[in-house]
Amino acid sequence: MEIDGIISAIVIGIVIGVLGRLVVPGRQRIGILWTILVGIVAALIGSWVAAAFDVADTDGVDWVEWLIQIALAALGVAALDRSKARTRR
Repeated sequence: MEIDGIISAIVIGIVIGVLGRLVVPGRQRIGILWTILVGIVAALIGSWVAAAFDVADTDGVDWVEWLIQIALAALGVAALDRSKARTRR
């Protein structure tokens, strides 16, 4: 992966992570770096899932792929928030 691919993954991870965080109700007790990391992982896994269901490459905007990625980011943010809440008790 070249530097422009890494930068693209980070930018997409930020967007996906923030959108996933917005979907989860309430206040999350995770930092921005965790949000970005969850977003990057969700974007990668979401792209793989979309490709597996043959909805990754469509004409125009790939809305289904974005929705999958955002849903995975929301799940990741919620899971990480819950695990951090357990360790603080």
